[in-house]
Amino acid sequence: RRPARLPPPDRPLRDSPAPAIKVVAVAHLLGGEALCLRYPTQVVFDGVTVGVNDGDRIGIVGRNGEGKSSLLGMLTGHIEPHAGRVTRRGGVQVAALEQSDTLDPAANVGSALVGDRADHEWAGDARVRDVVAGLVSDLDWTAPIGSLSGGQRRRVQLAQLLIGDWDVIALDEPTNHLDVEGITWLAAHLQQHWARGSGGLLVVTHDRWFLDEVATTTWEVHGGEQGGVIEPFDGGYAAYVLQRVERDRIAAAAEAKRQNLMRKELAWRRRGAPARTSKSEFRIGAANELIADVPPIRNNVELAKLATARLGKDVIDLLDVSVSFPGKTVLRDVEWRIAPGARTGIVGANGAGKSTLLGVIAGTITPDSGSVKRGKTVRLAMLDQQGSQLAGLEDDLVREVIGRLKAGYVVDGKELTPAQLLERLGFRRDQLSARVRELSGGQRRRLQLMLILLEEPNVLVLDEPTNDVDIDMLSATEDLLDSWPGTLIVVSHDRYLLERITDEQYAVIDGHLRHLPGGVDEYLRITAQHRAGGTATTRPSPVTAESLSGAELRTVQKEIAALDRALKKLADRINAKHVELADHDQSDHMGIGGLTAELRDLESDMAAKENRWLELSERVESAD
Repeated sequence: RRPARLPPPDRPLRDSPAPAIKVVAVAHLLGGEALCLRYPTQVVFDGVTVGVNDGDRIGIVGRNGEGKSSLLGMLTGHIEPHAGRVTRRGGVQVAALEQSDTLDPAANVGSALVGDRADHEWAGDARVRDVVAGLVSDLDWTAPIGSLSGGQRRRVQLAQLLIGDWDVIALDEPTNHLDVEGITWLAAHLQQHWARGSGGLLVVTHDRWFLDEVATTTWEVHGGEQGGVIEPFDGGYAAYVLQRVERDRIAAAAEAKRQNLMRKELAWRRRGAPARTSKSEFRIGAANELIADVPPIRNNVELAKLATARLGKDVIDLLDVSVSFPGKTVLRDVEWRIAPGARTGIVGANGAGKSTLLGVIAGTITPDSGSVKRGKTVRLAMLDQQGSQLAGLEDDLVREVIGRLKAGYVVDGKELTPAQLLERLGFRRDQLSARVRELSGGQRRRLQLMLILLEEPNVLVLDEPTNDVDIDMLSATEDLLDSWPGTLIVVSHDRYLLERITDEQYAVIDGHLRHLPGGVDEYLRITAQHRAGGTATTRPSPVTAESLSGAELRTVQKEIAALDRALKKLADRINAKHVELADHDQSDHMGIGGLTAELRDLESDMAAKENRWLELSERVESAD
């Protein structure tokens, strides 16, 4: 068949109208053109151009000190760039949550949030009610700002911003001082803060779960000798990681090609390079072109597991432990038998008693009642929030601190010095000459973690290990802890970290330690049930109490007491079953399978009884 004859290019096809092209205009909200920011010792940015459009939800990641907060500061007008300009569409309103405290300490909570508006006026605003209920429902409306803790002030500051009507919101570490429940609420709120396709959000955070929930674009900020670079990626944290792995794979391929070319170049020169002919100039030029765009080597940390002391079958048992402080009982009748090799995450609201529980485990807090039993072979180390490992070292140089340690440690079959280990935790050689007091929060955290690990403990307790740590360091810490062979106990508000490195989770609720078979999601369901009694429309108020008759209350309390006894017996049986599994002949696959099935049945029974216990306890508490 002959091909159909087509009309000349200047004549349209008969009866074939051109398809209509739909053009969607994206409204520009905010941007920066050729921004430069320099300090005497560092070029932060040199000619960076970025833009924020309607509907953008941008997460900003990068190592500490690379310029994330500086970028937010320039875009929001809090930092004046040394060159370039910030553009803003006419009428666009921009608000920023900085890491510094900007509240008036003399104002009270109510005036800081709603000013002089009457109760009926602000209570009629759905956004205000949502923000008040989500962030500050537990605070006294008349309390002076100056009387609040740092975490409470941070929540008021965040609530104050979210109540306003802004076109662009920039948040610098908004999840700091928020518990798991608060972080979950904030993510849900930001998802519906603006109508679809409108508004702009910029978030600097190290909380990867939060990034995945709110960000549709990720900017990676990484520094260089000539200034920082901002590299955009589509999607939240998970999508960013996938794209970054692909980028690193391509970079590795280019590096392999460069190394091959350099080997050939070296061989060519060894053979006796001729005078600089056009051919040799071409080869040198090609090599220079190939290496021009190679990024600097990143501090990707992979610290192999350190040698750990042998841990016996007995680790730490908390037996009916209670702890009180003036005016408040923090822990009530806590019974917990920590098994060897257990990997446990602990969640709970701020002030619930999580750090107190860790103090009891570590022996720094003595319980008012009950007892704590420790195995003879236990060697415990604790990463606390106060940085106690660095106490008394503030005036020392980092190299002096590590110079007092052993000369070598065996890591992955190789002997390394403490300085080499610290470099693998992200320190540069020049930073070893800094004094401890001059280190950033993230650097102090890395040094503290290294000192703890080099103690070679077999029980490791971590209290908020993600504080002041960037995402690269978090990934490296997880990679280390994921294969750490000892017993691990972690208190953290970082869901991503907990779900990655722990096998089971517990919650501290109303002074009691609750097992969470369903993980963090189950904890959120439990806390939602606590609030199910309703909230007030004017001021935060307690949950409405459930009425129980005297007979009904006694019946419920009897069932709770019976469940308490049953749960203790089940915990002992589960621990015994673990020991039986460990001692059983590992070549007896059928026997192992039978014991495992028995263990799963016991754990299911315990989960059902715990849920019933919690249900009854809530009824009693609401009736008090």
